[in-house]
Amino acid sequence: MTTQESSSVIVNKVEKSRISEVDFDNLTFGNIFSDHMFECDYKDGKWQEPTVKPYGLLTISPGAKVFHYGQAVFEGMKAYKDDAGDVFLFRPEKNFERINKSSKRLAIPEFPKDYFFDALHKLLQLDKDWVQPGLGNSLYLRPFAMATQVGVSASPANEYKFMILMSPVQAYYTKDVKVVIAQEYSRSADGGVGAAKAAGNYGAQFYPTNLAKEQGYDQIIWTDSNEHKYLEEAGTMNVFFRINDTLITAPTSDRILDGVTRDSVLALAKRDGITVDVRKLTVDELVAAAKDGSLKEIFGSGTAAVISPVCSFNYNNVDYALTKPEDSYSTKFKKELMDIQYNKSEDPFGWRVKIK
Repeated sequence: MTTQESSSVIVNKVEKSRISEVDFDNLTFGNIFSDHMFECDYKDGKWQEPTVKPYGLLTISPGAKVFHYGQAVFEGMKAYKDDAGDVFLFRPEKNFERINKSSKRLAIPEFPKDYFFDALHKLLQLDKDWVQPGLGNSLYLRPFAMATQVGVSASPANEYKFMILMSPVQAYYTKDVKVVIAQEYSRSADGGVGAAKAAGNYGAQFYPTNLAKEQGYDQIIWTDSNEHKYLEEAGTMNVFFRINDTLITAPTSDRILDGVTRDSVLALAKRDGITVDVRKLTVDELVAAAKDGSLKEIFGSGTAAVISPVCSFNYNNVDYALTKPEDSYSTKFKKELMDIQYNKSEDPFGWRVKIK
């Protein structure tokens, strides 16, 4: 293992890559990790030596506070390879800003910007070959922070670990999804941590999602916790509704995640001259639109799936089927986004960041 320095990040390279052992045509999302990972510890009131090192296991005390009080946040990003073999990130500034916003909400120290971006660039320079070419292929990046101080007292930790893992992936959803509208369980509540990418947010979704899957649905469209009246998110994604030719999505709040893909879809819609209405949409409005034929589309947006069209939704034990229109917004936005991400079109927004 060789050691070298790159700006602020110390690099310990693997002696031999594991890439030849990977079947890139048969990947399970997020199960295989690239040769290197990033690690940086926080103690004595400051972030310590940032290091890129070979991917491997951690040794951590069972008394670490992350296991007892859930102080953990994460991000989801992707790197893409174009036809010339160049690698790009998509809007990484937004992910950096959001993980620090999430950290602040969970009383975790914010991470330095230079460490974050130096780590991303060095990891992708080293593991460039793990970014497979072709639409749908990408390298999923998982930055996360967790409390590592040992102790079970109910207080914020004073020691943390910030890491970045990288996993080669293919398309997350390969078909349109069936959803059920939540009438009992909620994803988040006013004043809570719904706007943060806190690990516990996602763990709390698993049980009601499993119930939905037992009934034959793929995901849940979450409603507000007070009345279950307003439509908020779909599974782990932001959600859009097309009624006639107007695109509707819920405003961000302390319950709803400020999604990078959501923000990108809104920018594309504005550029394309599509009418956008960022407002609360009620379940009753949705059902009425489905009945009178004005509901044209529902789709989720997120880093993992990009755009995920909904083929039907259930409310009050009634299924409402959707037929994708020829001028589908979901198809349009997915193509426009992926063309920018894979460097197949111009990037008028300055979203692409090239790894050099």
